[in-house]
Amino acid sequence: MSRTVAARRRPPRAIAAACLVAVALLLPAGCAVAAGAGPDRAVTPSATSVRPAPASPLPAGPTPASPAPAPERSGTPHATAAPLPGSALATLAQLDVKGRAPLTDYDRARFGYEDGDLDGDGCDTRNEILRRDLVDVVLRPDGCLVDSGVLADPYSGRTIAFERGVQTSPLVQIDHVVALADAWQKGAQHWDAATSERFGNDPLNLLAVDGPLNQRKGAGDAATWLPPHKAFRCAYVARQVAVKHAYGLWVTAAERDAMARVLGGCPDEPLPGPSGPAPRSPASPGPAVPSTPTPGSPAPTPPADAPYYASCAEARAAGVTPLHRGTPGYRPGMDGDGDGIACE
Repeated sequence: MSRTVAARRRPPRAIAAACLVAVALLLPAGCAVAAGAGPDRAVTPSATSVRPAPASPLPAGPTPASPAPAPERSGTPHATAAPLPGSALATLAQLDVKGRAPLTDYDRARFGYEDGDLDGDGCDTRNEILRRDLVDVVLRPDGCLVDSGVLADPYSGRTIAFERGVQTSPLVQIDHVVALADAWQKGAQHWDAATSERFGNDPLNLLAVDGPLNQRKGAGDAATWLPPHKAFRCAYVARQVAVKHAYGLWVTAAERDAMARVLGGCPDEPLPGPSGPAPRSPASPGPAVPSTPTPGSPAPTPPADAPYYASCAEARAAGVTPLHRGTPGYRPGMDGDGDGIACE
């Protein structure tokens, strides 16, 4: 009887062994059910999955390609060829990186921009930059004041018609590319008066631009503001680098990174050089504006002993209006639009 029972038990074990071989050979696993049906023990998937599969004698089929390893993320741009000497990107690496100093004792007037005339030609800085950056310029008879012109605004990419006037002059403003307050917080607080005035009137740091955009920029650096016109960003950042390098100003880490991102897209962007005022020859004199009294009217004779006027009303009462920049009695406080003519 025991031999009969043993004989009956052999087939299930044989079946189980056959199934294990089938699994090892990657054959259909339907035998697992038959193996598990034997009275001795069930063969479960977990029991077979832990067994290492022997090398298959069958021809190996095509194996899927292994995915390429993901590139390491170091947090810094991939190394590129060294920037060209003299490029803005190469010069950026030469700037000191420090934190922003406080704005304590900052005074915009210290930079002397309002009355600036560094070349001594009698024309203020604003009008010299307008004459440089505008086209179709029309001057007033004094040869200094820009009466009208057309600006291809670098910040917006738009074309702006400029016309001198209380309401229209602010539409085109002169921007300090490196803002005066930003310079103050990054080294300028230690300058003497002459260096401050030179910086405030340096044509390299000045651009005629869209007035509202200039107001929106404020004292922002490259980390907080860039021109909306993306095609100009490389030239804009390159000019900031040139100014900071020329005057020994530093940058913050965030500012340096923002500059590097922009210049990384134009690594050969040259460093702009000194940019003086444009010659006056292309400008056309505008219609004659009487600068002397008409016959029969009293000549404007400012008081010799008191050239200071508390208001335009006093200047008009003295018969000396309008007051031009550089003439006795002129004060920027009476020149609301900053065009060089007070009490118009």
